Amino acid sequence: MAVLTALRTAVSSPRGAPSAAILALAVTAAIAAPWLAPYPYAAQNLAGAVMEPSAAHLLGTDEFGRDLLSRIIYGARVSLGVAVTSISLSVTVGLVIGAVAGYLGGWVDRVLMAVADVTWSFPEILIALVLIAILGPGLSSAGIAIAIGYLAQFARLTRSQIIALKRETYVEAAVSIGAGHVHVLARHLIPNALTPVIVAGMLAVGDAIILEATLGFFGLGAQPPLPSWGALMSSGVAQIYLAPWVILFPGLAIAVTVVAINLFGDALIDALAIRNRLKER
Repeated sequence: MAVLTALRTAVSSPRGAPSAAILALAVTAAIAAPWLAPYPYAAQNLAGAVMEPSAAHLLGTDEFGRDLLSRIIYGARVSLGVAVTSISLSVTVGLVIGAVAGYLGGWVDRVLMAVADVTWSFPEILIALVLIAILGPGLSSAGIAIAIGYLAQFARLTRSQIIALKRETYVEAAVSIGAGHVHVLARHLIPNALTPVIVAGMLAVGDAIILEATLGFFGLGAQPPLPSWGALMSSGVAQIYLAPWVILFPGLAIAVTVVAINLFGDALIDALAIRNRLKER
């Protein structure tokens, strides 16, 4: 109930209301792309290449005559899908690692955190490039690379929450009546540590969108003809003087979505009053 109340407070706040509307639009576009896109995303019309925005093509066309609006809508499905899926995987694995490390402590804590800190020691883009060099380019490789790149921050955040919570009286009472480690973690510790981790994960989705766009820009993410926002910007580089809209509109889609995620996340943090808990990493 507290989370639902916080969501309503965030949505009705000056920062949260417009950002929530933008995110709802982006998610709707991603889910309903086949019905919202005016043209098939891969349909070419070389006679209509690099057309300026018009009534027939609201955002213009690219170098192959493909409708840019349709490709941006389908690109939302790819970029948001990869970002949300990879961060969800990262949160899940980081939650388990951090919870076990924080609860058991000792050598288990040191070993698990040492493994997590291997990814913490390098920039996410470097980890992604190394992993894609091993796995090969593609959406699956990009998703795995993003998930591993952000793993350490969720493991460390969860660990700090568990260390603070396991000293609470209700946890000691559960242990004193014979509750096992798995029961204590699953029923008492993880549910109470979950809120700041999920909020941190939502904020990380914005970073993951940028990372996926970077990989797509270099041709390491979505492979042609499948569109992603980064891949669309990459194809627009060669047309920047002839058809600047090809790179401008996908860039705007990335910028507006990421800013909306950060603003809504900030409003949600204030509504939940967990800003200090998010700093415990």
